[in-house]
Amino acid sequence: MNRLMQWWEALEQGVSQDWMSNVGLLLLLSAFLWGGWLLITRHLSVAAGKTRLVWDDALVGAVRRPVSWLIWLWPAALSAGVIIENTTAYSAAFLAVVRHLMLVWTFIWVLLRLITNAENAIAATAKDVTTINAISKILRLFVLVLGGLVMMQNLGLSLSGILTFGGVGGLIVGMAAKDLLANFFGAIMIYFDRPFKLGDWIRSPDRQIEGTVERIGFRMTVIRTFDKRPLYVPNSVFSSIVVENPSRMLNRRIKQKIGLRYCDAAVVGDVVRDIKTMLLQHPDIDTNQTLIVSFDNYGPSSLDILIYTFTKTTHWVAYKDIQQDVMLKIVEIVRRHGAGFAFPTTTVHLPEHALVTEGEPASEVL
Repeated sequence: MNRLMQWWEALEQGVSQDWMSNVGLLLLLSAFLWGGWLLITRHLSVAAGKTRLVWDDALVGAVRRPVSWLIWLWPAALSAGVIIENTTAYSAAFLAVVRHLMLVWTFIWVLLRLITNAENAIAATAKDVTTINAISKILRLFVLVLGGLVMMQNLGLSLSGILTFGGVGGLIVGMAAKDLLANFFGAIMIYFDRPFKLGDWIRSPDRQIEGTVERIGFRMTVIRTFDKRPLYVPNSVFSSIVVENPSRMLNRRIKQKIGLRYCDAAVVGDVVRDIKTMLLQHPDIDTNQTLIVSFDNYGPSSLDILIYTFTKTTHWVAYKDIQQDVMLKIVEIVRRHGAGFAFPTTTVHLPEHALVTEGEPASEVL
């Protein structure tokens, strides 16, 4: 055991009498460990797949690739140190720092993959995907910042000096990147206020923005318009515009005006009553919401009836089918009462005693 420890210390220091054999031994050791690691992770994946937990699958998927790289890169760094010390006049002491950085980066890589895997697994069944997306972004940012500080410390940098510089230079950076910070805080506002979430249909009457939310990032939000074009909107825009979220509608409204002819004035009341009865009995109309059918206005060439009601569904295609069914039933009601729909007309009344110019045919008098 002592000889094994002495051999390992000699490798770490780059001092080895038979350095070529030791480099080959390290490569064989890497291959053996890599094969064993693949076998272990395969069995762990099978065992994790039999459970209902998402964390075991996420953890196995997170550690598999980073550890595989570490198994090859760590002995490769040791081998490089042995070769440098035994074949050149340069020192391989810097490789000790490189190996420490490998460990730190492997740990960071595992955490980032674990966060991503857990996010994907939880989002597949979660109702609030936006919150999960926000929490994962914050966790990834925290891991990257903390890992960056640890790596800087391994490089010999003073953390107190870095933090002091960050306090002094933060103001300068903030002024230079005010738009970036505005977009960042705009993203925080979206995550906490939740005016919309992933998959929502939104639009703004202030801007030409309308479509489905595909992604909410720290700098911009991606909206897919209805003609399938991606629209990239900086998050700071949402703090200064009005945003409508039709996806959160409870009902969809049917609002129509139909015009009957003036000669059908005697049956207007009957038509109004039958239309209202039809709507009250319609299975897709929400009678708990406002329902109005009334003689509304004397139009220039029609007697106008207002129809105002709400459907139970909010789905666009189903709503259009219901609206079509209601309008066709209204046509049947109007025809059943012997009435007709008015259209713009103009009636000209001529005097009974029209003047006829002497010698001019009466048929040409207007």
